Amino acid sequence: MMDAVRETAGAIQGMAAATALKHFRSPVAIDRKADESPVTAVDLAIEREARALIQHAFPDHEILGEEFGAGDLTRDHVWVIDPIDGTRSFISGHPAFGFLLACLEKGEPLYSMISMPALEEVFVGQAGRGATLNGRPVRTSDRKRLSDAILTINEADKLFVHEPEVHARLVQAGQTRRFGHDCYPHALLAAGLVDCVVDYDLKPFDFLPLAGVVTAAGGVITDWNGKALGFDSDGRIVSAATPELHAEMLAMLSAGGRG
Repeated sequence: MMDAVRETAGAIQGMAAATALKHFRSPVAIDRKADESPVTAVDLAIEREARALIQHAFPDHEILGEEFGAGDLTRDHVWVIDPIDGTRSFISGHPAFGFLLACLEKGEPLYSMISMPALEEVFVGQAGRGATLNGRPVRTSDRKRLSDAILTINEADKLFVHEPEVHARLVQAGQTRRFGHDCYPHALLAAGLVDCVVDYDLKPFDFLPLAGVVTAAGGVITDWNGKALGFDSDGRIVSAATPELHAEMLAMLSAGGRG
């Protein structure tokens, strides 16, 4: 089945990239969802076409997508779609928006993808086969100490408001710190360029594709309590290059926080 999954995912990625780039840095109508996050006709078009391709190839598989919701998530095979991860970047002309896709088998990532259309980078993770960037093998770094690490703090504005003690510790942690959003820092971690990423307020369609790529690249990604990620995770995510670094990150996140 892996060959069919890989072929379908490739077709979806090509479609998603072409659709996004056709409208990138062009005027697009923007609506607001109930949580005030933006959505465009491009988001909807990509997810609609991705669903059609999956349903044609695998009519017995279920789908969870950001824009059109979820079916029966207890099925053996569930595809996860985020048509534009980083819609705020997309509508502001910033190239660090992505397309996320994963095929889960009994809740575990079988095939996962982080596609960065404007950067022409496609990160893929396959269970038991490692991770690649544009077809070339990649792996996380061997960094084990936070004091030596490159740390990316995602959603720092939300952390500042909702997790101020954690935010205060993060901005003093690591050897080098960068602030970011969305999927790309996790992709850079899979490629060995970033050592750890802290993220906040994510949904399953945000983090499940990331988990497949990071894990295939040799990294560790869990919630802030160290629990494996699933459909019911609370959206507080930490990824790290090595188990040792991940353990240190968990200890720092839990110190004095909600744990």
